[in-house]
Amino acid sequence: MTRRAPSPSRLGALAAGLLLATTLVLSSPADARHILTSPDFAEALDRALADPRLAGARASVVVRDAATGETLYERGGDDRLLPASNTKLLTSAAAMELLGPDHRYRTEAVADGRVHGRELRGDLYLRGSGDPTMLAEDYAAIAAGIAARGITRVSGDLVADDTRFDSVRLGRAWSWDGEGAAYSAGVSALTVAPDTDYDAGTVHVSAAPGSAVGDPPHVTLTPASDHVPVDNRATTVATGQPGTLSLSRPHGSDAVVVSGRIPLGSAPTTAWIAVADPTAHATAVFADALAAHGVRVAGDTVLGRAAPEGATPLAAHESMPLSELLVPFMKLSNNMHAEALVKTIGHETSGRGTWSAGLAAIQRYAAELGLDTGAYRQVDGSGLSRMNLMPAAELATLLTGVRAKPWFGPWYEALPVACAADRMVGGTLRSRMCGTAAAGNARAKTGSLTGATGLSGYVTAADGRELVFSVLLDDYLGAAPEDIEDTVVTALAASGGPAAGTAAPAADAPGLECSWLKPARC
Repeated sequence: MTRRAPSPSRLGALAAGLLLATTLVLSSPADARHILTSPDFAEALDRALADPRLAGARASVVVRDAATGETLYERGGDDRLLPASNTKLLTSAAAMELLGPDHRYRTEAVADGRVHGRELRGDLYLRGSGDPTMLAEDYAAIAAGIAARGITRVSGDLVADDTRFDSVRLGRAWSWDGEGAAYSAGVSALTVAPDTDYDAGTVHVSAAPGSAVGDPPHVTLTPASDHVPVDNRATTVATGQPGTLSLSRPHGSDAVVVSGRIPLGSAPTTAWIAVADPTAHATAVFADALAAHGVRVAGDTVLGRAAPEGATPLAAHESMPLSELLVPFMKLSNNMHAEALVKTIGHETSGRGTWSAGLAAIQRYAAELGLDTGAYRQVDGSGLSRMNLMPAAELATLLTGVRAKPWFGPWYEALPVACAADRMVGGTLRSRMCGTAAAGNARAKTGSLTGATGLSGYVTAADGRELVFSVLLDDYLGAAPEDIEDTVVTALAASGGPAAGTAAPAADAPGLECSWLKPARC
C-alpha cells in the first residue's frame, strides 16, 4: 500500500498540536479528549460522540496510525469500559501466539484392554482435548474407525475422558438467566455442535405443527441424544390462530421445554439451546454412533475419568487448524470457541486446563505485546462476563502490536468485514456501513451486551493511511447505538478525501451480538 508523506502544513499542525498537548490541561469530563493532531475526521468524531443517546453514558475512543502507532484522536482512551466481545481480540491473538496457527484439537477413542477376535475386553475411552468444532458426523467417523478394526463388542464401560479441562462449565459472573442460551453454553473438553456455525454444547431444536388440532408439535433435536429429554407441553391449534410457541431450557433443568401453541400449516419454530452437560451429551451422541456401526457396549457410560497411560489408540479425529478455526470464531463471535481456547492455553502452558491458568498466560503475553496489564481486567475469553473492563487505548495497543506477527495475515482475515454479504466474510458486520467508504474496507471485531457496545479494528483512509480504531460505548439506555460506531469508522475511511465526515446509515441494533440471535440477524 502506498503511503503519502505528510505535507509541510500537516507537519506544522502536528507541531502545534504537540505544543498544545504539553501546555493545556483539560479539566471538564465532557472535554476529556486529547487530539494530538488535527485530522479532518476529528470534527466528525466529536459530532458523533455528542449524540444525545450518549447523554449520561460513557465513551472510550482511540484512533492511531497503524504504521507508526501515533495517536490521532482520543476521548476517554484510558477509561475502563465493558469490552464485550472485543475481548476476543486479545484471546484470539494470544491463542495464535501461544498455541500457533497450526494447532489442532484431537478427539480419540482408546482402549484399556485387549482385542480378542471381535471383542474389546476392557473399557473404551472417548478422550477429548477441547475441540469446539466436533460434529455428530465426526463422532460417527470415530465409531466407524472402531468398527473397521473388526470390533463389534466392548465388554467394559464407555468412559468419557474430558479431564483435559476442569469441571467448571460456566464462566465467572455469567448470568444465570442466560444458562440455556446458545451463546452461554458450558465449556468441556468433550462437546458436540449441531452445525457448521460450531455452537459447541448446544442442540438445534425444531418444533413443527402436529398432524391435527390438539396434537402436540413434532419436535426434533440436532444432534439427538438420550441425554437431552424433551418436555413437550405445547398444542397444535387451528390455522389462523395466534402462535405462542416457546422453546427453552429453564435454569436448573436438563430438559428442552416446548410450550404454547403452534397453528396448523405454520413454519417450524426453531432455536439453538445450550445443553446442561456437554460431556454427557457428546458421549451419548458417540454411543448412538457406535450402535449404528454395530459396536455394542456391555457396560455403563461413565463420565469424567481419565484414560490410563498406555491406552491403545483405536480411532481419532483432528480438527481444522487454529488459523481456519478463527473464521467461524471471529466472524460469528463464538463465545464457546473463545473459552475453549483459554482453557487450551492453560493446559498447553501450565498443564492446567482452567480459566485461571489460561488467563494468566494471556496476561503474560499481553504484557510482552506492550499492553498495560494493570489497566484492564479480563475474567473470561469471550467478553460475556460483565466483570471484564478494558480501555480503548489498550485495545488500540493490541491492534498495532500484532501487525508485526508472522500469523497476522490469517488473524486479520478472520475479522468481520463491513458490508461483505457472505456470512463467513462479513460476519457480524455484513449489514453495517453499506454504501459508505468503510464498506469492504473496515475490518473489526464487534461487541454487544445490554448497555454496552464496541467496535475495534482497522480501516484504510481515502488518503491511503491505515488506521487503527477502538470505540467502546457503555451505560446508555435503549438500543445499542452501533450507528455511532459506524459513523466514526466511516469518517475515518473518508478522511483525506472529499467525503470526510459522511455519516453511516443507521442500523437495527439489538442488545446482543447479532450472530447470537439465531436465525442470524446480521
